[in-house]
Amino acid sequence: MAIIENQTSTKKKIDGIELTPKTVAQLAPPKFATLEQERQHRKEKLAGAMRIFGRLGFGEGVAGHITVRDPEFTDHFWVNPFAKSFRYMRVSDLILVNHDGDVVYGSQPVNRAAFCIHAAIHQARPDVVAAAHAHSPYGKSWSSLGRKLDPITQDSCYFYEDHTVITEQGGAVVLEISAGHEIAAKFPKGKAAIHQNHGLFTVGDTVDAAAFWFITMERTCQAQLMAEAVGTPKLIPHEMASYTREHTAYPAAGWLQFQPLWEEICRTDPDLFD
Repeated sequence: MAIIENQTSTKKKIDGIELTPKTVAQLAPPKFATLEQERQHRKEKLAGAMRIFGRLGFGEGVAGHITVRDPEFTDHFWVNPFAKSFRYMRVSDLILVNHDGDVVYGSQPVNRAAFCIHAAIHQARPDVVAAAHAHSPYGKSWSSLGRKLDPITQDSCYFYEDHTVITEQGGAVVLEISAGHEIAAKFPKGKAAIHQNHGLFTVGDTVDAAAFWFITMERTCQAQLMAEAVGTPKLIPHEMASYTREHTAYPAAGWLQFQPLWEEICRTDPDLFD
Protein backbone atom coordinates (compact mmCIF):
# COMPACT_ATOMS: atom_id res chain seq x y z
CA MET A 1 0.00 0.00 0.00
CA ALA A 2 1.21 3.51 -0.74
CA ILE A 3 2.06 5.56 2.32
CA ILE A 4 -0.02 8.68 2.91
CA GLU A 5 1.70 11.15 5.19
CA ASN A 6 -0.08 11.88 8.46
CA GLN A 7 -2.53 14.78 8.59
CA THR A 8 -0.11 16.82 10.71
CA SER A 9 2.36 16.97 7.83
CA THR A 10 2.33 20.11 5.67
CA LYS A 11 3.09 18.03 2.57
CA LYS A 12 1.28 14.87 1.63
CA LYS A 13 2.56 12.36 -0.89
CA ILE A 14 1.31 9.17 -2.43
CA ASP A 15 3.93 6.98 -4.09
CA GLY A 16 6.35 9.87 -3.80
CA ILE A 17 4.10 12.33 -5.69
CA GLU A 18 3.32 15.53 -3.82
CA LEU A 19 -0.38 16.29 -3.74
CA THR A 20 -1.82 19.74 -4.35
CA PRO A 21 -4.23 21.24 -1.77
CA LYS A 22 -7.09 20.64 -4.21
CA THR A 23 -6.23 16.96 -4.55
CA VAL A 24 -5.82 16.58 -0.79
CA ALA A 25 -9.29 18.10 -0.30
CA GLN A 26 -10.71 15.55 -2.73
CA LEU A 27 -9.17 12.76 -0.62
CA ALA A 28 -10.69 13.84 2.68
CA PRO A 29 -14.08 13.38 4.35
CA PRO A 30 -16.59 15.98 3.11
CA LYS A 31 -17.69 19.03 5.08
CA PHE A 32 -21.33 20.01 5.42
CA ALA A 33 -23.16 23.32 5.55
CA THR A 34 -26.01 22.00 7.71
CA LEU A 35 -26.66 19.29 10.26
CA GLU A 36 -29.40 17.91 8.03
CA GLN A 37 -26.90 17.35 5.22
CA GLU A 38 -24.45 15.68 7.58
CA ARG A 39 -27.18 13.45 9.03
CA GLN A 40 -28.27 12.33 5.56
CA HIS A 41 -24.68 11.60 4.59
CA ARG A 42 -24.07 9.52 7.71
CA LYS A 43 -27.25 7.54 7.11
CA GLU A 44 -26.31 6.87 3.48
CA LYS A 45 -22.87 5.65 4.49
CA LEU A 46 -24.44 3.47 7.20
CA ALA A 47 -26.87 1.80 4.79
CA GLY A 48 -24.06 1.34 2.27
CA ALA A 49 -21.70 -0.17 4.85
CA MET A 50 -24.40 -2.65 5.86
CA ARG A 51 -24.80 -3.76 2.27
CA ILE A 52 -21.05 -4.18 1.94
CA PHE A 53 -21.01 -6.30 5.10
CA GLY A 54 -23.78 -8.43 3.60
CA ARG A 55 -21.89 -8.80 0.34
CA LEU A 56 -18.78 -9.92 2.23
CA GLY A 57 -20.73 -12.61 4.07
CA PHE A 58 -20.75 -10.99 7.51
CA GLY A 59 -24.45 -11.51 8.06
CA GLU A 60 -25.60 -14.32 10.34
CA GLY A 61 -29.27 -14.41 11.22
CA VAL A 62 -30.19 -11.34 13.23
CA ALA A 63 -26.67 -10.77 14.60
CA GLY A 64 -24.53 -7.77 13.77
CA HIS A 65 -24.95 -4.04 13.66
CA ILE A 66 -23.28 -0.79 12.68
CA THR A 67 -24.16 2.44 14.45
CA VAL A 68 -23.47 6.11 13.79
CA ARG A 69 -23.95 9.00 16.18
CA ASP A 70 -26.47 11.64 15.12
CA PRO A 71 -24.63 14.93 14.43
CA GLU A 72 -27.25 17.04 16.22
CA PHE A 73 -28.63 14.77 18.94
CA THR A 74 -25.29 13.34 19.99
CA ASP A 75 -26.78 11.04 22.64
CA HIS A 76 -28.72 9.25 19.87
CA PHE A 77 -27.44 6.89 17.21
CA TRP A 78 -28.71 5.48 13.92
CA VAL A 79 -28.68 1.70 13.57
CA ASN A 80 -30.06 -1.10 11.42
CA PRO A 81 -33.39 -2.46 12.70
CA PHE A 82 -33.73 -5.91 14.21
CA ALA A 83 -34.00 -8.86 11.80
CA LYS A 84 -33.45 -6.82 8.62
CA SER A 85 -31.01 -8.17 6.04
CA PHE A 86 -27.66 -6.40 5.73
CA ARG A 87 -27.82 -7.00 2.00
CA TYR A 88 -31.02 -5.04 1.40
CA MET A 89 -30.62 -2.18 3.88
CA ARG A 90 -31.96 1.19 2.75
CA VAL A 91 -31.61 4.64 4.25
CA SER A 92 -35.34 4.64 4.96
CA ASP A 93 -34.99 1.44 7.01
CA LEU A 94 -32.63 2.94 9.59
CA ILE A 95 -33.90 3.75 13.07
CA LEU A 96 -32.77 6.36 15.59
CA VAL A 97 -32.24 5.14 19.15
CA ASN A 98 -31.41 7.08 22.30
CA HIS A 99 -29.10 5.90 25.08
CA ASP A 100 -32.11 4.61 27.02
CA GLY A 101 -32.94 2.17 24.22
CA ASP A 102 -36.01 4.02 22.97
CA VAL A 103 -36.62 4.09 19.21
CA VAL A 104 -37.34 7.77 18.61
CA TYR A 105 -37.45 7.63 14.82
CA GLY A 106 -38.68 4.67 12.82
CA SER A 107 -41.25 1.97 13.45
CA GLN A 108 -39.09 -1.16 13.60
CA PRO A 109 -37.56 -2.65 16.77
CA VAL A 110 -33.91 -2.37 17.79
CA ASN A 111 -31.64 -5.34 18.43
CA ARG A 112 -31.31 -5.41 22.24
CA ALA A 113 -27.65 -6.46 22.07
CA ALA A 114 -26.92 -3.63 19.62
CA PHE A 115 -28.39 -1.14 22.04
CA CYS A 116 -26.69 -2.47 25.17
CA ILE A 117 -23.18 -2.57 23.72
CA HIS A 118 -23.20 0.28 21.23
CA ALA A 119 -25.01 2.74 23.48
CA ALA A 120 -22.44 2.06 26.20
CA ILE A 121 -19.54 2.62 23.80
CA HIS A 122 -21.06 5.81 22.35
CA GLN A 123 -21.69 7.07 25.88
CA ALA A 124 -18.23 6.26 27.18
CA ARG A 125 -16.30 7.54 24.18
CA PRO A 126 -17.25 10.92 22.70
CA ASP A 127 -14.53 10.38 20.06
CA VAL A 128 -16.49 7.48 18.56
CA VAL A 129 -18.86 8.53 15.77
CA ALA A 130 -19.44 5.04 14.39
CA ALA A 131 -19.05 1.48 15.67
CA ALA A 132 -19.24 -1.86 13.85
CA HIS A 133 -19.77 -5.45 14.97
CA ALA A 134 -20.74 -8.64 13.15
CA HIS A 135 -20.46 -12.37 13.70
CA SER A 136 -17.92 -12.75 10.90
CA PRO A 137 -16.35 -16.22 10.65
CA TYR A 138 -12.66 -15.45 11.09
CA GLY A 139 -13.21 -12.78 13.73
CA LYS A 140 -15.27 -15.03 15.95
CA SER A 141 -12.84 -17.90 15.37
CA TRP A 142 -9.89 -15.76 16.43
CA SER A 143 -11.84 -14.36 19.39
CA SER A 144 -12.05 -17.84 20.89
CA LEU A 145 -8.28 -17.76 21.47
CA GLY A 146 -8.44 -14.72 23.75
CA ARG A 147 -5.36 -13.21 22.08
CA LYS A 148 -4.43 -9.96 20.42
CA LEU A 149 -3.43 -10.04 16.77
CA ASP A 150 0.29 -10.10 16.04
CA PRO A 151 2.11 -7.82 13.56
CA ILE A 152 2.69 -10.47 10.90
CA THR A 153 1.59 -8.52 7.80
CA GLN A 154 1.57 -4.90 6.73
CA ASP A 155 -2.20 -4.78 7.12
CA SER A 156 -2.07 -6.25 10.63
CA CYS A 157 0.01 -3.23 11.65
CA TYR A 158 -3.16 -1.12 11.48
CA PHE A 159 -3.97 -2.67 14.86
CA TYR A 160 -0.49 -2.86 16.37
CA GLU A 161 -0.74 -1.56 19.96
CA ASP A 162 -4.12 -0.12 19.02
CA HIS A 163 -6.56 -2.88 19.94
CA THR A 164 -7.51 -4.82 23.04
CA VAL A 165 -9.02 -8.12 24.17
CA ILE A 166 -12.15 -7.97 26.31
CA THR A 167 -12.88 -11.05 28.39
CA GLU A 168 -15.86 -9.68 30.34
CA GLN A 169 -19.22 -11.14 29.20
CA GLY A 170 -17.36 -13.19 26.59
CA GLY A 171 -19.67 -15.65 24.87
CA ALA A 172 -22.78 -14.41 26.67
CA VAL A 173 -25.63 -12.70 24.86
CA VAL A 174 -25.46 -9.10 26.08
CA LEU A 175 -29.00 -8.13 27.03
CA GLU A 176 -28.41 -6.04 30.16
CA ILE A 177 -27.35 -2.40 30.24
CA SER A 178 -24.83 -3.12 33.00
CA ALA A 179 -23.16 -5.77 30.83
CA GLY A 180 -22.77 -3.26 28.00
CA HIS A 181 -21.12 -0.77 30.35
CA GLU A 182 -18.79 -3.48 31.62
CA ILE A 183 -17.64 -4.17 28.07
CA ALA A 184 -17.29 -0.47 27.20
CA ALA A 185 -15.17 0.12 30.31
CA LYS A 186 -12.58 -2.28 28.89
CA PHE A 187 -12.49 -0.42 25.57
CA PRO A 188 -11.53 3.15 26.59
CA LYS A 189 -9.30 3.84 23.58
CA GLY A 190 -8.11 2.37 20.31
CA LYS A 191 -9.81 1.52 17.05
CA ALA A 192 -10.69 -2.11 17.75
CA ALA A 193 -11.49 -4.74 20.34
CA ILE A 194 -11.64 -8.52 20.28
CA HIS A 195 -14.47 -9.69 22.51
CA GLN A 196 -13.46 -13.15 23.66
CA ASN A 197 -15.71 -15.96 22.35
CA HIS A 198 -17.83 -13.39 20.52
CA GLY A 199 -16.15 -11.43 17.76
CA LEU A 200 -14.74 -8.09 16.64
CA PHE A 201 -15.70 -4.51 17.39
CA THR A 202 -14.26 -1.53 15.55
CA VAL A 203 -14.83 2.20 15.94
CA GLY A 204 -14.03 5.35 14.01
CA ASP A 205 -14.75 9.01 13.52
CA THR A 206 -16.71 8.12 10.37
CA VAL A 207 -18.81 5.16 9.28
CA ASP A 208 -16.23 4.66 6.56
CA ALA A 209 -13.33 4.21 8.98
CA ALA A 210 -15.22 1.97 11.41
CA ALA A 211 -16.41 -0.26 8.55
CA PHE A 212 -13.00 -0.49 6.89
CA TRP A 213 -11.22 -1.29 10.15
CA PHE A 214 -13.72 -4.13 10.67
CA ILE A 215 -13.27 -5.51 7.16
CA THR A 216 -9.48 -5.46 7.30
CA MET A 217 -9.43 -6.81 10.87
CA GLU A 218 -11.57 -9.76 9.77
CA ARG A 219 -9.09 -10.48 6.99
CA THR A 220 -6.18 -10.06 9.39
CA CYS A 221 -7.73 -12.71 11.64
CA GLN A 222 -8.04 -14.93 8.58
CA ALA A 223 -4.40 -14.35 7.62
CA GLN A 224 -3.10 -15.18 11.09
CA LEU A 225 -5.25 -18.29 11.41
CA MET A 226 -3.98 -19.50 8.03
CA ALA A 227 -0.35 -18.69 8.86
CA GLU A 228 -0.46 -20.41 12.24
CA ALA A 229 -2.10 -23.46 10.68
CA VAL A 230 1.13 -24.21 8.79
CA GLY A 231 3.83 -22.74 11.00
CA THR A 232 5.01 -19.94 13.27
CA PRO A 233 4.71 -16.52 11.62
CA LYS A 234 7.67 -14.14 11.73
CA LEU A 235 6.79 -10.94 13.58
CA ILE A 236 7.41 -7.49 12.13
CA PRO A 237 9.82 -5.64 14.46
CA HIS A 238 8.34 -3.04 16.80
CA GLU A 239 9.88 -0.06 15.03
CA MET A 240 8.58 -1.11 11.62
CA ALA A 241 5.14 -2.08 12.92
CA SER A 242 4.81 1.26 14.73
CA TYR A 243 5.99 3.19 11.68
CA THR A 244 3.49 1.44 9.43
CA ARG A 245 0.63 2.05 11.87
CA GLU A 246 1.46 5.75 12.23
CA HIS A 247 1.53 6.29 8.47
CA THR A 248 -1.38 4.11 7.34
CA ALA A 249 -3.83 3.72 10.22
CA TYR A 250 -4.89 7.20 11.28
CA PRO A 251 -8.61 8.11 10.92
CA ALA A 252 -8.51 9.79 7.50
CA ALA A 253 -6.61 6.80 6.09
CA GLY A 254 -9.38 4.50 7.31
CA TRP A 255 -11.93 6.75 5.63
CA LEU A 256 -9.96 6.74 2.38
CA GLN A 257 -9.55 2.95 2.31
CA PHE A 258 -13.35 2.58 2.37
CA GLN A 259 -13.96 4.75 -0.72
CA PRO A 260 -13.44 2.05 -3.41
CA LEU A 261 -15.99 -0.14 -1.61
CA TRP A 262 -18.36 2.82 -1.40
CA GLU A 263 -17.99 3.49 -5.12
CA GLU A 264 -18.81 -0.12 -5.93
CA ILE A 265 -21.92 -0.31 -3.75
CA CYS A 266 -23.25 3.01 -5.07
CA ARG A 267 -23.01 1.73 -8.63
CA THR A 268 -24.45 -1.72 -8.05
CA ASP A 269 -27.05 -0.90 -5.36
CA PRO A 270 -28.52 2.55 -6.03
CA ASP A 271 -31.70 1.59 -4.18
CA LEU A 272 -29.78 1.84 -0.88
CA PHE A 273 -30.54 5.59 -1.06
CA ASP A 274 -34.32 5.00 -1.04
